[in-house]
Amino acid sequence: MKKTLTKDQEFEIMKLVLDKFLWLGFIIMGFGLYKIFEGFDTFKSIILMIVGAVFLILFMVLLLKEFEVKR
Repeated sequence: MKKTLTKDQEFEIMKLVLDKFLWLGFIIMGFGLYKIFEGFDTFKSIILMIVGAVFLILFMVLLLKEFEVKR
C-alpha cells in the first residue's frame, strides 16, 4: 500500500524542492554578473543573466498556475 501525505507534509516537501530552483536561478544570474566584472564577453554574460531571469519567471508562472492566489 502507498502512504499518503498530509497537506502539511506535502507543503514542506514542496518548499524543499522549490528552494533549490530559486537558488539555481540566482546562481545563474550571479555567475553572469561575475563574468561581466571579470571582463568576460559582455554579450555572453548578459545572456547568462537573462537565462537566469527567464528561469525565475518560468518558476513564478508555474507556481501561480499550481496555487491559488488569494487577494
